[in-house]
Amino acid sequence: MVSIRGQSKNVCVIGAGPSGLVAARELRKEGHTVVVLEQNHDVGGQWLYESNVESEDPLGRNKFLNVHSSIYDSLRIVSPREIMGYTDFPFLVRKGRDMRRFPGHEELWLYLNDFCEWFGLKEMIRFNTRVEHVGMLDYGKFGKDLKWVVKSKEKTAEKMVEEVFDAVVVATGHYSQPRLPSIEGMDAWKRKQMHSHIYRIPEPFRNEVVVIVGSSLSGQDISMEIVEVAKEVYISARSLDITEGLSKVISKHHNLHLHPMIESLHEDGRVQFEDGSFVIADTIIYCTGYSYTFPFLDTKGIVVVDDNRVGPLFEHTFPPSLAPSFSFVGIPRKLIGFPFFESQAKWIAQVLSGKRRLPSWDDMMQSIKEFYHSRELAGIPKCNTHDLADFEYCDKYADYSESPHLEEWRKQLCISSIVNSFANLETYRDSWDDDELLQEALQSPHFTQLGPQP
Repeated sequence: MVSIRGQSKNVCVIGAGPSGLVAARELRKEGHTVVVLEQNHDVGGQWLYESNVESEDPLGRNKFLNVHSSIYDSLRIVSPREIMGYTDFPFLVRKGRDMRRFPGHEELWLYLNDFCEWFGLKEMIRFNTRVEHVGMLDYGKFGKDLKWVVKSKEKTAEKMVEEVFDAVVVATGHYSQPRLPSIEGMDAWKRKQMHSHIYRIPEPFRNEVVVIVGSSLSGQDISMEIVEVAKEVYISARSLDITEGLSKVISKHHNLHLHPMIESLHEDGRVQFEDGSFVIADTIIYCTGYSYTFPFLDTKGIVVVDDNRVGPLFEHTFPPSLAPSFSFVGIPRKLIGFPFFESQAKWIAQVLSGKRRLPSWDDMMQSIKEFYHSRELAGIPKCNTHDLADFEYCDKYADYSESPHLEEWRKQLCISSIVNSFANLETYRDSWDDDELLQEALQSPHFTQLGPQP
């Protein structure tokens, strides 16, 4: 079937979180037939809160996780809502809901639901369906005619369903599979160890001595929450050169302490730090980030995850040997996510329809090689390959699909909130000094495009 836009493909999108939803919308808009496979009972991906974590291994060592979301009960978004929305669907304040600039996680989940309703996306989604296997139909037959076998299983079904698609878009997120440090004595330590992936509320840690490994966003949030109920909390950080905001928090609490990295763990409960000091702890919570993982994927070694680098990927999206029929949305981190995922989705949809063309295999591989080399020269570890933190890159990427560049107010609001969080960790979500920028944002076409809202 040929649409007025070009070729129409039968496409499978894996995941109905923020990247999968916008991928489905853009693919359909470009004339493709779309099926979204989602393992959970509703949309939202990471933002679909799961309070019951009893079935999950505390360190997340299962091949297929039972719990996808890593969100804890009190979590509030770390960016102001104004910058988070898709380009044509602003994240508006709605009466009777969480109206804060930095709302709780449920409000973002409701926004994604609103997005689904507005664009009629749910009809494309098969819920409670886990993808067990994705592989090439005819291995060795590369190029434009490559097709994909997808095996999936509905929760209550006994048998797997096998289907063939022209293209597969993987949009499974990257905040689920715990990434753990390697510490001497970790396996022999008999007390409680867990990854922040299954942390939900502080109450279980009342009167305990808790060691939090890691001082990034989740480590800071969880420390500030647990310190109110725990006997003592020790943050073990890679560097003792911490932000002013975290320093203020530590100075406020007599039972919150900063330590260097852990050297070893001992069977008697001792946690030995690199500076020679130690504590006897009840619990260790690893706030050490997440790994990219695709347990269902078999590309015969063409796409691999090596020290958290997914590759080789042209522009973090297309593996050159499998393009354009296989792609990823949502791999990059440290950027304004939703608009970027949208520009990825547009590009993929247009490449599949024939509206856009990818460079040659040689040119894509050369581009990847040059990118890796530039990261090396900049001293960026391989595990941070996909941490972009670069507005210029986002704008350059948008040009592939003629997507709009990020508005200046969006960039400036992002920067001002980060600066505020570094200085005022406890209060930045409720107190700010960027009201002029905020007014500029609210009066921009982005916020007025849908007309007055209830």
